[in-house]
Amino acid sequence: MSAELSRRRFLKMLAGGIAGLGVTGIGTSAYITRIEPYWLSHSAVTIPLRHLPPAFEGFTIAHISDLHIGEWITAAQLEEVVAQVNALAPDLVAITGDIASTAYRGLQADITRFLRSLNAREGVAATLGNHDHWMDARIVRQAILDADAWLLWNTHAEVRRGGETLYIVGIDDVWEQQDDLDEALAEVPPEAVATVLLAHEPDFADEAAATGRIGLQLSGHSHGGQVRLPGIGAPALPWLGRRYDMGLYTLAGMHLYVNRGIGMSGFYLRFNCPPEITLITLTTPDNFQG
Repeated sequence: MSAELSRRRFLKMLAGGIAGLGVTGIGTSAYITRIEPYWLSHSAVTIPLRHLPPAFEGFTIAHISDLHIGEWITAAQLEEVVAQVNALAPDLVAITGDIASTAYRGLQADITRFLRSLNAREGVAATLGNHDHWMDARIVRQAILDADAWLLWNTHAEVRRGGETLYIVGIDDVWEQQDDLDEALAEVPPEAVATVLLAHEPDFADEAAATGRIGLQLSGHSHGGQVRLPGIGAPALPWLGRRYDMGLYTLAGMHLYVNRGIGMSGFYLRFNCPPEITLITLTTPDNFQG
């Protein structure tokens, strides 16, 4: 949430935007706090990557972000996330940070249990976000390792098929100045330009695209604003999530997808911006039918 936007002004804009749609009263309050935040939507996106190894044609990634465990989200909701992700039968699950927000007894075990419950042919890859650091990054990192998932802490993972390799790299949090893309790419061949990058903050895309070595960046952080008003868009967005706030972008030959997140932070409401699971399918430009 933007520090420049006061709570009073935000709520005034929200009320005005909703009134503009002809929706008022108690029903509105119930919808934005009790219905849409629980409405787990699915997005399906096919992305053409230059020099994608042929063995990875049709490779699928279930992308989720911003669970904010310990803040608002319940165990039952996490179980529903698991059920819906697993129903997609993805090749890989990618989690782009803010896994947790508030520490409590048993948090580490709960994160590990959640990650272990996710089923993907090639496994689960995760990186951290600013809230993970503000809480205790050590707890989240250890939970990821305990789940036998890939902790992409300024490093990379390799998925191999038919003698070919798809590189998945991840940087630590940009807001907290823990990112090091050069280190993450250090052992990735320069010609592997179909590389997939997990980076919590989407506005890092300008720097990633400038390298010419990333085919796709996956991010979260913005929550899509949680509220999107007609003719306005998101009235409040966090730092490093203002230039690219949700959905698919293409810049300097690199694709960026910004997931709206699962959980919430700050204002526990959503309007015209439901939580999201994204199923991304990779293809070559020759096979792309956009």
